[in-house]
Amino acid sequence: MDTESVMSSFYIEKEPFYQAVGEEVALFKAACNAKRPVLLKGPTGCGKSRFVAHMAYHLKRPLITVACHEDLTASDLVGRYLLKGDETLWSDGPLALAVKHGAICYLDEVVEARNDTTVVIHPLTDDRRILPIEKKAEVIHAADDFMIVISYNPGYQSLLKNLKQSTRQRFIALNFDYPPRASEIAIIMREAGISEEIAGQLVAIAQKVRNLKNHGLEEGVSTRLLIYAAQLIGQGVAPQLACQAAIADAMTDDADMRLSLIEIIQSFFV
Repeated sequence: MDTESVMSSFYIEKEPFYQAVGEEVALFKAACNAKRPVLLKGPTGCGKSRFVAHMAYHLKRPLITVACHEDLTASDLVGRYLLKGDETLWSDGPLALAVKHGAICYLDEVVEARNDTTVVIHPLTDDRRILPIEKKAEVIHAADDFMIVISYNPGYQSLLKNLKQSTRQRFIALNFDYPPRASEIAIIMREAGISEEIAGQLVAIAQKVRNLKNHGLEEGVSTRLLIYAAQLIGQGVAPQLACQAAIADAMTDDADMRLSLIEIIQSFFV
């Protein structure tokens, strides 16, 4: 498969639904026009990845997403030599593909990657906009439309897995949080096709559960989990059982905390 065919698969054909809650769309477009990298900060499941997909669709740019993890190496991002038959051929990694072809490269939960891996993005985040490839003794100059976006969850990551100042000060940062009540209800109704009453009860449950963060829960319940619960309800699952599966059982293995979550759910769905 040629490169053009490969890149065509990264374009988003159908508009991802995203409901703006502030000036994030305008700020992202401005950063994009200025050829500046963007950092998205916020809790799990609050819409960061959906936002990036939404922006890639409207900017008509391919989106290459990398889910970062502790075993991610620089070669995984940049590329490596591979044996194919009797030949040794170079294979570009996702970052190199994005740099060459003017895609948005989205590094999701970037702090999960090793520090020596994330350092490779530094030359792409300043006025140089270059990607050195040491194994090939080559430097790639980023295409005009190339953009790098990273995300992380500052409330969840440990002190040992925080974003270094040497990295974060290269980015324009956008803060994300759970949507306001009315917006979250509208999002759940739109995504799951359920009534406003049910969506409102799910958001009320979420607000109570989010108050337990740092009191036994590492994270508040995400909008994503509320949508999952709503979708189960839409499939005919009893609301209490749907919330237990998508919220209580998904969020914790601690028996006492699970019971507390179930009691909150039962106060809304008998």
